[in-house]
Amino acid sequence: MFSQPALNASLNGISALLLAGGYAAIRAGKRDVHKAFMISAFSVSTIFLASYVIYHIRVKQLVLFQGQGWIRPVYFTLLTSHTILAIVIVPMILITLRRAWLEKFDKHRLIARWTLPLWFYVCVTGVIVYLMVYQIYARKGS
Repeated sequence: MFSQPALNASLNGISALLLAGGYAAIRAGKRDVHKAFMISAFSVSTIFLASYVIYHIRVKQLVLFQGQGWIRPVYFTLLTSHTILAIVIVPMILITLRRAWLEKFDKHRLIARWTLPLWFYVCVTGVIVYLMVYQIYARKGS
């Protein structure tokens, strides 16, 4: 069975792929393709956020990281940076998309230079956190 955490990680991974496609498209000068990728990335990320919130409201418990030794500070550093940037990135995405929607492309480019790598980082680290908690260091027998 495909768990909701696995679904959420998959949505994050798909978002990362769409962001990479959007970046490649704009670098190639394909503005319409870029737009399609970025709207798709926003849509998938929105579905992820809704799914993530619903899951945590429904489950009402934390899944604790089971790794021991040197990996614990690595995990918590990754988780902390992921969490902080996940909060910061939401308004940045909205501002970036709004500027593109209003065709203020000079201002769009200024913030997109920060938004894209941070958004990509949040997506990728979301997948890594999932793998570390639910796959690599999962509690034995669960």
